[in-house]
Parts: sequence; C-alpha cells; structure tokens
Amino acid sequence: MTDNKMKRNSASGLIIDRRELMAGAAALGLSFGMRPAFADEAPKKGGTLKIGMEGGTASDSLDPRTYADSIPISYGWQIWNGLVEVDAKGDAVGELAESFEAKPGATTWIFNIRKGVTFTSGKTLDADDVIYSLNLHRGETKSGAKDLLSGISDIKKNNANQIEITLKSGDAGLPYVFADYHILIVPNGFTDFSKPDGTGAFALESFEPGVRVLTKNKGNYWKPGRGNFDSIELRYIPDSAARVQALISGQIDAANRLDAKTVAFVMKAPTVNVVRTKGTGNRFAFVAHCDADPYTSNDIRLALKYGIDRQKIVDTVYKGFATVGNDTTVPPSMKYFAKDVPQRPYDPDKAAFYFKKAGMANATMELQVSEGAFSGATDAAVLYQEAIKKAGIDLQVKRVSGDGYWDNVWLKAPFCAVYWGGRPTADNQLSQTFLSSANWNDTNWKRPAFDKLIIDARAELDEAKRTQMYADAQKMIVDDGGMVCFAIGDYLDGYGKKVMGTAPHPHYDMCDQRIAEKGWFA
Repeated sequence: MTDNKMKRNSASGLIIDRRELMAGAAALGLSFGMRPAFADEAPKKGGTLKIGMEGGTASDSLDPRTYADSIPISYGWQIWNGLVEVDAKGDAVGELAESFEAKPGATTWIFNIRKGVTFTSGKTLDADDVIYSLNLHRGETKSGAKDLLSGISDIKKNNANQIEITLKSGDAGLPYVFADYHILIVPNGFTDFSKPDGTGAFALESFEPGVRVLTKNKGNYWKPGRGNFDSIELRYIPDSAARVQALISGQIDAANRLDAKTVAFVMKAPTVNVVRTKGTGNRFAFVAHCDADPYTSNDIRLALKYGIDRQKIVDTVYKGFATVGNDTTVPPSMKYFAKDVPQRPYDPDKAAFYFKKAGMANATMELQVSEGAFSGATDAAVLYQEAIKKAGIDLQVKRVSGDGYWDNVWLKAPFCAVYWGGRPTADNQLSQTFLSSANWNDTNWKRPAFDKLIIDARAELDEAKRTQMYADAQKMIVDDGGMVCFAIGDYLDGYGKKVMGTAPHPHYDMCDQRIAEKGWFA
C-alpha cells in the first residue's frame, strides 16, 4: 500500500484507512497494531457534564441488545467499551482489541485482547468475556446487531488474551462490525443489566428512563486523556426548543439534534459552540412494508418515491442543513455510494402514472409520523402529503405519540417515519437495513439476489468488482425497495463554550456519542 493510504503513528503503530477497507491487507495476511484516537492536548479533570438529548423514551433499557436511539447509545459508551472504535477520520481503531489481523482470504481473523483492563466489579478482561459478549448477539436473540454477526461461523479462544473468528465467507471490513453500539463487552456469564458492569470510564449511579441517567467516574480509566469529567448527568429533553433554551441559559453543557430551523440563531449565542457534520448524519425516511397491501405493488412504491418533493423538504424543514436522499441509507459521502444511480426527481406525472398502473385507485395509504421518530417528521409528512396530492394521490398523515414510538410503531405500522443513524461502511448500512434476515429490515423487503450480492461483496478483494457489486445492490433498492429516503441530515451538536474536545465525527453525532468520554472543561 502507498504511504498516503497507510499512516504510521510512532507511539502506537498502524491504523486502518476505511477507504481501503483493508482489502489488500486481508489478501496478504498483514497485521495491524490499532490505537484509539486520543486527544493530543492535555485535558483537565473534574466537573459534571450535563447533557440534554432527544432520542430516548421511558421504555429504554440498560441491555445493549435493545438500543435503538441516541440516549441509550450515549449511556452505553459511558459504562462499557467495544472491541473496535471508529475514529474522527472514519478509520477502524482498536478499543478493547489491542490489535487484529486477517489471514489470507479474510475468512479468519485474530483479535488480541487488551491486557490490564478491569470491569467495575474488579474482574480483569479476558478472551472469555469477549466471546460471551459477541455470542449475546448470535443465535436466538432480538439484538439489533444479530444480522451484522450473521457471517460468523465460529469464535474460539486461542489463549487468555486472543480470540480467533472464522467467517462463512471472507469479509475484509469485519473490524468495523465490532464498532456497532450494541456490541459492548460484558463479563463472561453476565445477565443482570440492571446492575451494569463495564470497562468504561463511568459507573451507573441512577437510571430513570425517560427522565435522566447519572454516572460517576470510576477513576484510573485505562484510556489516557479520556474519562475527564467527575460525573455525567444525561437528561431526556425531547423538545428541541427546550433543549436549545437549556443550552443557551447554561442549564446544560451539551445538546444533540439542534433544530435546523433555529440553528442559525443558536450560532449567534455568545455562550454556545455549534459543531456541524455535513452530509453524513441521520437518514430521514418514510418506510413502507413491502408485504402489506397496497405496498406489495412496486408501482405503488414508485408512485410514493416520485410523489415526494425532497428538495422542498430539505429547504423548508431543514433549512439546507441536509442533503437530498435517494431511497437508500448510503449517503453520497460514503465509500461505495452508487454515484451513477440517477437521483430520483419529484415528478407528480410519473407518480400518477405508476399509481394508475397499480390499479388501486381506492387504495388507502396512511403515513404514521411522530417527532419521536425525528425532529421535523411531521412537517416533512405534511409537505409530502401536499406534493403527492398533485399526482391525484390521497395520502393520510396520522400523528402518533413519540413515547414508545420505536416499540409501538416502527417495524409494526405498514407506512411510517424512521431515521437511520450512520454506520461506518456501506456494508454495515445495507446489511442492517435491507438483508432479508436482518432484525431491523423495516421495509420487509426480501430479495435473495440482493442478499447474495452483499455477502459476495464482503469477500471480493478486487476493488472495481466490489464497487460495482455495492452499486448494483443500491440500484436494486432504489428501483424496487420500500424506503423513501428523502434527506440525509447534517449532525448539529451544541456545546457550552467551556466544553473542550468536541469535533465533527463521520459515524455519529456528539463525538460518536462519546462526548462524555472524550470531552473536558476548559
């Protein structure tokens, strides 16, 4: 590999560049010493970080297998660690895995487990803990990460600090899978998630889902330069205006999902810094179940896709702080984005044509939306209703409660609003959303040809062939799927001026939902 694609850090070895997905390394059987991306400055210790967030409900759990929104992800990273972390450049770097390597063909991977790390209980981390934790998301489980680990055929312990993972077929991007926020490492045999035992910087003090979560610094965190706050107070503040007011007035130190309509005003506040990550944020969509009438007809699905004025929603609801979407969860900023698939325009005449072709003139279509799905969902749905009416299509918009939305509406209602957060690779993004076997296939779109393309692409080390395979997979979704992804929102985070260590991140907002671990007070 050329020097510009593989960077060396004299203190900590090599890191993987996500743009290469380690294809050449897997082919050659090379190994990499991985390192977490620590801040170069000397952070200060102390203080209580108060975070106000949207993205959680009263039904939230401490069990990582259930996480589906930002607040659980945030407190999960406070308490636990994963095997791999995605750094600010989008590179896969070791967390509890000190290093990892692929054997030729990328069907066998060796992960070396970091030594000297302890859980809150005092237990020392070892290979048995990692194997047990990975298996929580395999077999009979409802974990959101089950489909990501479906390619694993075997996990075995080589020694106390090394595991060997065998795949059904090669996957050059496997390390990125272990950066998923569900796959947190717990002690071997651990079952009582109401009393979490993690290797993270903080221990749980109080858990009031829907209200607030308190954690306290355990001291002597194993990551140099991180875990600087004495404690974290995470407040549930679902109302965007209330979050902004709390931030500007200093009641909280950090807030997620600033409202695009008012963020220009927030940027002028002398007490606040706004961090914007453009074009890699939340995927805003309406999803139809492809196995429920009338959405079983692809003509109906095409009518829905041509009947939405995406640009108007981006301009009106998100004030330009978003990129127009094209009906998949892979954004233009991501490697393997299908750039040659034409952007679907707003075309009410085509929408009318496909609706008539479907022969369902009396079809009833009801779109369920809530601000609990994402900020702006209701306004976007109303604009959608107005736009598709020009095609002679009557789309009913039903507003539902945000409380329990992800339990009661998503995956259940035949047509509803959804947002998808970022995933580090196109494979992760497509696998978790569209594979037939995926627990979170929220369109119930199942195509064996698509499944085969994705699985084959993982093992394909020829870069041109792999690029084409992912492009073909995306085209299948655009042409036939049940997702109307109309916008890729920018991440918009707000911080008090005294909060240091903040930066845009290509994976998730709020420093990859790790601001509690990464930040400090000036």
